[in-house]
Amino acid sequence: MVRKRPDPVETAMADVLEQSDIDSLIAAAAAVATSPAAEATGEAPKVFSHSRRGDEPVEILNYDFKRPERVSKDQMRALQTLHEAFARNFGASLSGFLRTIVEVKVASCDQMTYSEFVAGLPNPTSFNLVGAEGLEGQMCLEVSPLIIYPIIDRLLGGNSQELFIPQRPLTLIETRLIANVTKRGLAALAEAWTGLGSFQFAINASESNPQLVQIVPPNEVVVVIGFELRLGNRAGTMNLCIPFNVIEPFMERLSSQTWFAAARQQAAPDVERQISRTLSGAPVEITGMLEMTTITIQELLQLAVGDVITTDHPVSRPVLVYVEGERKYTAQIGQYRGNKALRILGPISPR
Repeated sequence: MVRKRPDPVETAMADVLEQSDIDSLIAAAAAVATSPAAEATGEAPKVFSHSRRGDEPVEILNYDFKRPERVSKDQMRALQTLHEAFARNFGASLSGFLRTIVEVKVASCDQMTYSEFVAGLPNPTSFNLVGAEGLEGQMCLEVSPLIIYPIIDRLLGGNSQELFIPQRPLTLIETRLIANVTKRGLAALAEAWTGLGSFQFAINASESNPQLVQIVPPNEVVVVIGFELRLGNRAGTMNLCIPFNVIEPFMERLSSQTWFAAARQQAAPDVERQISRTLSGAPVEITGMLEMTTITIQELLQLAVGDVITTDHPVSRPVLVYVEGERKYTAQIGQYRGNKALRILGPISPR
């Protein structure tokens, strides 16, 4: 008796499920998942992965496709560090301009859509469009009226103790006064952005209602750096909105490792040159100490023109040269072109 070997093609075709079978399996699985028994047990859905074992916990997060995270956490930290330097420089510049202590610090660093940023701003406010040659697009610098009017009051001689904050747009005079503040802020911002490039920021336009300004589409991702300004007993906020298309060409430079490495390499020569330029023009006082002796108060009162004070210091022995009151060199007493002179013999090792 000859037994027929099964055909592999026929066996494979027999294993293929029909569409009705697939629909039945899906319906059965859905019924099991939504059954009262499954809800009563409270079992979480199983997550299968090639890189995770079954007993390891897994974190499931909701992903909003309307708000993609286009800037990484390292780049956000680099942006925050960059603008912390801006806050320090701006606070120092503003303190010197207003002749009082002004504290500026970074309060937040987030990424959101442009519509969310505009929706969170007060109306009216000081909304400025900032641009620079070499940047694609514009940025927004918003300064709260809660700190604008105390600054204006300080510039006009007030003390901001009982200041009323009006709910109206800035007048032309107030705009001109606050322009001196924003100009110093843009100078500090250009200094902080030196690691990204050489920029000269300028205000292209100003508006009191942020809803009327549309620099990017509403769903475009922007990075918002929030600052807190404190002037005496008054405090307010300032927001710098940077659209993604503005910083996109510099994204590779904003990684934390390359940013800090570049900052260390560029800071040392610049600081050295700045210190050298400052110190080279500073006057110092040089004194040649010929000899020291002691006299009484009575002898001091009896001193007159022509009196001679004798010492035991021989002319051949070197004298000390003091620079700003500190011993620095030894020198020999002599004469040069008819004038008394000291010839430096060498430095004195610090004590």
